[in-house]
Amino acid sequence: MRKCMSERVWYWNVTEQERHAAYPCDRYLAEPHRGMLRAVRVDARAEVVFRWLCQLKVAPYSYDWIDNWGRRSPRRLTPGVEQLAIGQSFLIGKIVEFEENRQITSVIRREFMPVFGHLAITYSVRSTEPESCRIVVKLAAGASNWWQRARRAALAWGDLIMMRKQLLTLKALAEDGSFTLR
Repeated sequence: MRKCMSERVWYWNVTEQERHAAYPCDRYLAEPHRGMLRAVRVDARAEVVFRWLCQLKVAPYSYDWIDNWGRRSPRRLTPGVEQLAIGQSFLIGKIVEFEENRQITSVIRREFMPVFGHLAITYSVRSTEPESCRIVVKLAAGASNWWQRARRAALAWGDLIMMRKQLLTLKALAEDGSFTLR
């Protein structure tokens, strides 16, 4: 049981293939790091799901009362948000690379480093069938001393709770089928 919970905090809902795959975020941390992976199947086309991932530039889509100051994350697509560029804000990071309909990778902004440490994250969309795909997210967290490793372990638990909610919310919105622009 202990090993099962320990594994779940680092790898939620991922396949063995996803667990061992390479992700762009791994290239952006110079120090030793460990990855947290989260995934969810979505019954929608990859381009629709990717469009919802772009919405993370606008709001976090997890527990809004915690990480969005009580404001509800938009339930409709925001025009223009899909126009990505290197350096744009993306959650607590800045976009360092992206591939349309495939992945968005960001690195934590300096002002968030004291709380979270060195982080890089990749949100990827992987088609499984013509009308379904998986969102696979890897959060690479650096740590070079005992304090940073302890912070990373605590982050893994918090991230599991918040990221699970985020992915399930994005899944529901993408599967809803109403792609109305605000």
